[in-house]
Amino acid sequence: MPRISKRLQLIVALVLVVLIALVFVGRRMNERKIGGQGVAEPFRIAGNFYYVGATDAAAFLIAGPEGHIVIDAGYPTTAKLVMASIAKLGFKVSDVKVLLNSEPHPDHGGGLVVLQGASGAKLYASGPSAYSLSHGGDDPDIVFPVRILLRMGLLGYPSARVDRVIRDGEVIRVGPVAVTAHITGGHTRGCTSWSFPVEDKGRVLNVVSACPIERLGTVRYAEQDADIQRSIAFLRALPVDIWVTGHARRWGRYRKFVASRA
Repeated sequence: MPRISKRLQLIVALVLVVLIALVFVGRRMNERKIGGQGVAEPFRIAGNFYYVGATDAAAFLIAGPEGHIVIDAGYPTTAKLVMASIAKLGFKVSDVKVLLNSEPHPDHGGGLVVLQGASGAKLYASGPSAYSLSHGGDDPDIVFPVRILLRMGLLGYPSARVDRVIRDGEVIRVGPVAVTAHITGGHTRGCTSWSFPVEDKGRVLNVVSACPIERLGTVRYAEQDADIQRSIAFLRALPVDIWVTGHARRWGRYRKFVASRA
């Protein structure tokens, strides 16, 4: 069996050192990623429904007398902004009892583990989203090169503990607060929209927090086109007075914040 030359051994060793360094540095950078997010002033949207997210990565608080529900938490680094916003509105993070997720990409699901640790809340998600959240953003539907980066820890986020896998049409309750889950796949297989009523100035308003339905270049699965068409038709048929989604710019967060002050 031919012996490996010392020069080749040195090259292999150097390549391994570089790869380990890249993984270490990449993981550190990923842990500190903010995705261009900044501080956004929290505000009441209607009734007991509040915005508590960052400038674009959205998060919502549904307050209740027996505990609160939070939908999404942005990146791991922006979760502290969510907690600061909850406190600024006069609520306690420790009173958050349930965390919900729209879709498990880092800008929506990454901060849930941080908020879960701070509040002790239970995390509920659809089956496919539960897998991703509990595996740091990994997803069998993600294209191969990106999935390798996820497995190496260069992408993704710390794994969260999912306490309950929810079904389509299931109602999540915390005291009198009731939120209905709607699996609206397409953006991801387990993408989940949420609907619930809020009472504002004597009126009952239907709120829909819609999961994105556009196709991503990094996610592919056989039923994706059919899921997108079904999700569009379903969301169009839902009764809605107020709609929001995971990216605040899409529903005019700042414009509506300014209007709320006027």
